[in-house]
Amino acid sequence: MTRLLLMAILLMPCTMLSQQDAWVYFTDKEDVATSIANPLSILTQEAIDRKALHNVVIDERDVPVNEAYITTIKEQEGITVLAKSKWFNCVHVRGSETAITALEELTFVGGIEFADDSLNSFTDGFGLVDKQLEVPVQQRVTFNYGASENQVTMLSVDFLHEQDFTGEGMIVAVMDSGFPGIDTNGGFARVRDNGRLLDGYDFVDREDDEFAFQGSTHGTRTTSDIVGFIEDQFVGTAPDVSIYCFRTEDVASENPVEESYWVEAAERADSLGVDIINTSLGYRNYDNPAYSYTYEDMNGETAFISRGATQAFQKGMLLVTSAGNSGTDMISAPADSPGVLTVGAVDGNGDYASFSSIGPSSDGRVKPDVMAKGSGSAVIDQNNNVTTSSGTSFSSPIMAGAVASLWQAIPERTNAEVMQLVREAAHLFDNPTPEMGYGIPDFETLFEALSVTDNAFAKAYQLSPNPAQNHFELLLPQGIANAEVAIYDILGKQISQISVTSSNQIIDSSLFKRGVYLIQIVDNQGVSSLKLIKR
Repeated sequence: MTRLLLMAILLMPCTMLSQQDAWVYFTDKEDVATSIANPLSILTQEAIDRKALHNVVIDERDVPVNEAYITTIKEQEGITVLAKSKWFNCVHVRGSETAITALEELTFVGGIEFADDSLNSFTDGFGLVDKQLEVPVQQRVTFNYGASENQVTMLSVDFLHEQDFTGEGMIVAVMDSGFPGIDTNGGFARVRDNGRLLDGYDFVDREDDEFAFQGSTHGTRTTSDIVGFIEDQFVGTAPDVSIYCFRTEDVASENPVEESYWVEAAERADSLGVDIINTSLGYRNYDNPAYSYTYEDMNGETAFISRGATQAFQKGMLLVTSAGNSGTDMISAPADSPGVLTVGAVDGNGDYASFSSIGPSSDGRVKPDVMAKGSGSAVIDQNNNVTTSSGTSFSSPIMAGAVASLWQAIPERTNAEVMQLVREAAHLFDNPTPEMGYGIPDFETLFEALSVTDNAFAKAYQLSPNPAQNHFELLLPQGIANAEVAIYDILGKQISQISVTSSNQIIDSSLFKRGVYLIQIVDNQGVSSLKLIKR
């Protein structure tokens, strides 16, 4: 029997004994950017949801191997394709050493790794495989701010970003004159691709979102200072907030009806659960002089828009507004409202910009409240170019984004408390001036002071993903084993209550309607609140 087996082996074709297994790695993939931008073309919805749930990025590894490359490999003489891997962008083949080695002549083959390591010309594994990808490491947010570095670091907002406070979960409404390019340009892809461009509306012409993203380019530039993002070139002060774009300004004329558009938009914002309104607009002089305001009218109680701003503040929103560009001709409405954080402009050195409107309000209150860069501010324009613009129109959104990133860290604080904290963190708080108000806030110093006195940073509840679809996860902070969670709609009606533990933090949101919800969390240390956006 043994002799018969030996004879059978000896009679086997030589080619059977010389077969080798190897991995053939390809140089690239097809339509990577398009596939990542349209993840349903390469993944199921369940897979997308799971990745979102665990903050797993969708990247080139999720894109399939190029089938044309596989077909060409199959057509090569003496080669059998047995398997493929999209993670490693390769195919597993079997054939003679000579036939496999010949595959290196194909232009799309980046390298070959034989299963028999003695046949490989390298000793540390195939060079195209990034072994670090096998064990991903969680890292804090770090940005190369590019052109926006000066205006971000002047306020020490980069420190907030390093603590992972980039405005996520906060909602900002921008009132302006038009937003062309925000719905298409690459500089706003971060906010769009993450489902954070919530809506747009044209209150002037009574048209829906597509019209809001037309017209004057002023709103595009101001909004960029909040959410704009071009890798290594530009980062807004809150690149991960959610945004509503409301056109309330008619650039063709100056008429008090624009104040009414603004108030209507503020009411809409309130109904949508907006946290912060940025207004890079101001009203003093109208086409009809009879409608114009005097300095005496800048008391927070006369202009319709200023009274509306006070109402919005009382509803719980935080309003950030440009001081105006009239220099010594004083502030304009709604910057005179006591419920508004009014922002003046400084240059890149932190010195007063001569065009920035000064205070106080006519009834003697400190205005502007605080300052940010408004002279030569970096912006993204309607053509997706990084350029500069000057005016308090830009110091205001720079500050609005900074406030959004801070408020994300202390969501239990009221709008009034946040505004006062920002004032107190400014460098002239003890000696305010008509030009600079309380001065330039230092958000790093403010954060560190709060981290000592506030429970919020130790607890640091987070929702992931936010916006959510069918489910989300409430991430419990260290030291918290369980919590009771109540979920309320925008009208204050409780729609769900659930117990969450460290081993079960997933909450079903599949039956929630699209909109904004308040998540109230009760644990053994107190009560916390977060906002959830349901897509």
